[in-house]
Amino acid sequence: MVIVLKQGVKEEQQEQLIRWFEEQNLGVHVSQGEYQTVLGLIGDTASVDTDLIEGLDIVEAVKRISDPFKKANLRFHPEYSVIDCSGVKIGGGHFAVIAGPCSVESKEQVCGIAKQVQASGASLLRGGAFKPRTSPYDFQGLKAEGIEFLLEAKKQTGMPIVTEIMNANHLPLFEQVDVIQVGARNMQNFELLKELGRTKKPILLKRGLANTLKELLMSAEYIMAGGNENIILCERGIRTFETYTRNTLDLSAVPMLRELTHLPVVIDPSHACGIAKLVRPMAIAAAAAGADGLMIEVHNDPPRALCDGAQSLTPEQFDGTMKKVFAVREALKD
Repeated sequence: MVIVLKQGVKEEQQEQLIRWFEEQNLGVHVSQGEYQTVLGLIGDTASVDTDLIEGLDIVEAVKRISDPFKKANLRFHPEYSVIDCSGVKIGGGHFAVIAGPCSVESKEQVCGIAKQVQASGASLLRGGAFKPRTSPYDFQGLKAEGIEFLLEAKKQTGMPIVTEIMNANHLPLFEQVDVIQVGARNMQNFELLKELGRTKKPILLKRGLANTLKELLMSAEYIMAGGNENIILCERGIRTFETYTRNTLDLSAVPMLRELTHLPVVIDPSHACGIAKLVRPMAIAAAAAGADGLMIEVHNDPPRALCDGAQSLTPEQFDGTMKKVFAVREALKD
């Protein structure tokens, strides 16, 4: 249930109403906007008398929410969230590009790529230290050493770093990581999501390759229910019957999620397509669709990459892609 308060409500009146709800064993989520304050009730609201609440002098409107996701719901939080990633903002009109190699291979590699993508307009550096792979015989990442190399790249460039976690036991290794990524395979690893809910770090939550948007939002709800509301959603392609591309990029997810949630949405065209030459047109299309950011894989020598070289852009290709993306965004300005 959502309760919209009238403008000019005194703080003591708001606090008195919140205490009254809490006495009925309801959680209260307060969303303080520029023009409006919204109280979101969490729990069993079936017995709440909506007529009684609507009759209060300080209440403008009462709305029941049938969606199972509450804290991620746009009606709970009418203004789009802006997630601060160590100084880089995503959402609410702030556009950011996350770029870097699929896998961290060496200090020289990741530091060199970081400087190149930064020069082309990327504001966050991505790189896999822990790599979930379909085959147990494929490269699994440098793990703790990979995070050390990412931190060195951050030291040299100032770029916040984004890297994937696979196990809650690894959280101590992520203390200096700016954004923790939850990969598609772990989107419904609920125990991991609960642990991430106890952190305050921004979480980049990727949609599972066979999951609906509602399931993605429910996974975000797991993290938010634990107290961490710094969530960035990522569409990275879903599995369909199409075989020419690795996955099918669901660009309709951008405008649909904008109607459902206040959380920012970024697009990963690299994993969605699996083919480097398709990354540029899909990145441009994502920008045109209104995405809050992009996540793109860049490698200095894709044919020799230890992971996903076929979908990685060279730094030169990335630079050209960014010029097109920023041109589209400029053209779409009101």
